[in-house]
Amino acid sequence: MLTFEGLEENLKFITLEVENQTLSTIHFMEQPSRKLYESIIAKDDYIDNLKTVIENKCFSIIHTNSSLGKKGINRIRSIQTICVNLERIADFCVNIVRQMSYLEDYRILKRYEYDPMMAEIRQALARVLPVLSKGDLTGALAVCKAEYVLDQMYKTNFDRIMADIQQGSRITELITILFIFRYIERIGDSLLNIGEALIFSIIGEKIKIEQFQALQTTLAKSGFQDAIGEIDFQSIWGSRSGCRISRVGQKEEAEGGYDVRGSIFKEGGIKKIAAEKASLEEWNRIYPGLAARIYGYNEDGENASLLVEYLPGCSLDEVILTSDISFVDNALFILQQTLLEVWDATIKAEPEATNYIEQIRNREEAILRVHPDAFRAGSKIGDKVISCTQGLLARCGEIERDFLAPFTVMIHGDCNVNNILYDHPDQRIHFIDLHRSRHFDYVQDVSVFLVSNFRMPMFDPLLRERLNHVILTFHQFAAEFAARQNDATFDLRLAFALARSFFTSARFELNSEFAREMVLRAHFLMEKIIDQHENPEEAFVCPKDVLFL
Repeated sequence: MLTFEGLEENLKFITLEVENQTLSTIHFMEQPSRKLYESIIAKDDYIDNLKTVIENKCFSIIHTNSSLGKKGINRIRSIQTICVNLERIADFCVNIVRQMSYLEDYRILKRYEYDPMMAEIRQALARVLPVLSKGDLTGALAVCKAEYVLDQMYKTNFDRIMADIQQGSRITELITILFIFRYIERIGDSLLNIGEALIFSIIGEKIKIEQFQALQTTLAKSGFQDAIGEIDFQSIWGSRSGCRISRVGQKEEAEGGYDVRGSIFKEGGIKKIAAEKASLEEWNRIYPGLAARIYGYNEDGENASLLVEYLPGCSLDEVILTSDISFVDNALFILQQTLLEVWDATIKAEPEATNYIEQIRNREEAILRVHPDAFRAGSKIGDKVISCTQGLLARCGEIERDFLAPFTVMIHGDCNVNNILYDHPDQRIHFIDLHRSRHFDYVQDVSVFLVSNFRMPMFDPLLRERLNHVILTFHQFAAEFAARQNDATFDLRLAFALARSFFTSARFELNSEFAREMVLRAHFLMEKIIDQHENPEEAFVCPKDVLFL
């Protein structure tokens, strides 16, 4: 067991002091006295000092001990979180005894069931040190679940107190009692934080109790029979929509650590996860091997979780930025051939309206939240009228309605370079993050892919030249496909789609100059669309230069 001399001792001291503080608070609630009140207040200062000492030791060890491994750092981080929340529990105890002074008759408190709540708190606190010492995952979950139990007890007492308040007597004291129970309930929140810190110390990844329970359930539904402790859980990334994405697999002893092989666990809102499940099923029907297979799925209230196959390969953005150009060209070729096969297999020769301008409008609030000056006001220079952004959007929305996509195909829906994996040994492409997949205009995937290369914040001339090469190659591929399909409005729809992608991408870019560059290009494209529509002398040609920096 990994331990840190001095730090572990101080953690024991603060845990024991908070346990004693909780017990003293119970005694005070049963029989208040000046002596006990002063003892609780004085002990709070000592606990505050202990927390400061522990925090200082934690930061000192991390910054001075170069031999610390990931497991050691995780343990120190867990200890720091535990001590902060223990100190909060001590503060809530102080708040409880202070509220008691507002009661004219403390015996009125005994009408309500605080004893079981305080007993649950003591039981959870008593588990903390043994769980940390033994790495007991079941015990850590029990600490977490104390919060749920306390919430249920609080609700029962809250309803009783509110019913008594409505009767109109002793309202002041009842409100005070309500505050006392609220502080007890908040102790449960701190216990949940402590329990999740214990889980982090054991499995090495930050995970909420709801996510952990979802992982357990989903693994069980997938047929996994071993104990949850046999799972190696590694956080990969959190998506912008709030989903938790992690890699899981059975632990296998290997030289230098664990070799993790297995699956991807995704947990989030039911709407997105269910949509991704449906998309994965559809993709596996259309083009087996392109998307991950589903191992398990579980719904729980407003959330859902999904366990899917772990796909080999590296993301296309990594390939583009780090590989030889011949390697990049090969990856692009495989991607293009895959898209051609998908488009040919799923094409439906039925015209369909596009909604690129509407997509900008749907993200308007998010864009302005990051860049409040993204939408320009109208102005006039001599005889030249410069339309405001809202005016451009309104006019382009009217024009877009007149030009339908001549056919639809199954699209990725979020065809960013980081949502495409390239498996070089098997010469295969894989798609990930497919919750937006649907039958729609292929031009949307084309525009998203092009702009996802443009918006990479790489300004080194050699890297930029490489990105421009990828953009040009893919644009040529898409234009050739359009020509073969006699898609006469490809350029016009591409201009709409690029304006959409440039505009909406700005909300993910904090570099104000680079974001402004994308917004200006969106304005330029909309102006170009309107100008050509009002002066239709020649067929519209989407200016390729807008894609190069």
